[in-house]
Amino acid sequence: PVLQKESVLTYVVKSTCHPELVSGSIQRCVLPVLLARSRNKFGMTLKKITMACGFTMAEILLSLTIIGVVAAITLPSLTGNINERTWNTQRKALYARFSQAIALMPALNGYGTLRENTDSAGSTSIEDTAAETFITAGLSKVLKINNICDNEHIEDCGIASKFTDMKGNTVSIPLKMSELNSKMTSVSYWSSSLNTNIYYSTIDTKAAAFETQNGESILLFYQPGCVSNMGETGRYNVQPKVCANMIYDLNGTKGPNTFGKDIGILTVLYPSDSVVVAPVPFNTKFDSVPAEEASNVCTTRTGEDYRIPSKDEVISLFVNKDIIGFDAGDSHLFSSSKLVTSYGYITNWVLFLGSGEFRIPVAGDPWGVLCVKRN
Repeated sequence: PVLQKESVLTYVVKSTCHPELVSGSIQRCVLPVLLARSRNKFGMTLKKITMACGFTMAEILLSLTIIGVVAAITLPSLTGNINERTWNTQRKALYARFSQAIALMPALNGYGTLRENTDSAGSTSIEDTAAETFITAGLSKVLKINNICDNEHIEDCGIASKFTDMKGNTVSIPLKMSELNSKMTSVSYWSSSLNTNIYYSTIDTKAAAFETQNGESILLFYQPGCVSNMGETGRYNVQPKVCANMIYDLNGTKGPNTFGKDIGILTVLYPSDSVVVAPVPFNTKFDSVPAEEASNVCTTRTGEDYRIPSKDEVISLFVNKDIIGFDAGDSHLFSSSKLVTSYGYITNWVLFLGSGEFRIPVAGDPWGVLCVKRN
């Protein structure tokens, strides 16, 4: 029978599609092959049929809106997870490279010049080439370095002037040891157990910077007079044990410039048989934990791959406490390292943040725990 043009589409659909597909709006059933068939059989133009089976503008806008909402919800989380995995991989690779490089150096102390000079008028000046010489004459021999910057040109090595600590506070980048931690250069306190005043002081060294071949920016602090691990069994200050401390940025001045993400720390202890640690602390410190519970705190409260720090990692946390973002009331940290006291009980070393002194606590006393991520 002869069909009117407006009923051609109905005829094609009903004669070709399954009956269930014809119910409702028949335009949804039209396929490109049907368009071609209807054009050839009835002489209708492709343009007319295409117009008949398209979506309305309202439907398109609704679909785009739903897609946009879903993307806005999921993309930040997806991007954050990808960045976190990337930073973890870069962090582990950086730690491995520096551990291998430091092991190749014969000794870590004695580089550069660090002395106070007093002229005839009594004015004192400090001659300090320690950190820069440690990089040029030491690290560059065992590590591939692209660029070295002195203290006045730190930014030329991709070091951002400010970054965010783990508490969300904005921190200015330190340029000398006392700005990193004032207790590293001068500390004085009364020891009631020793009945004497404990005093420690050293020259305030300036930082230098360099860029690695892999694109990381490193700010380095150096103490040329660092001393070895003596296997201490009594209280002592940790400051002289620190040879070098580094603040690294995995992607230079690019964001987010946040501690625990692209910003982190590397600390090198002892001039011979050196130890490299790179603790990534959990963003919460747990207080009032007795020694017998300290080892379980990190696995039970963080829900992630964290553990109680080693003795050397606790020293690194102390050195960098001002840039990590400790709370004002934080005064001490537990270490996983244990020793047997002269009274016969086993206890953990505890480091006091106000003095940098490792002490042997009384068994059962509660102390603070800051968990760190495994390298």
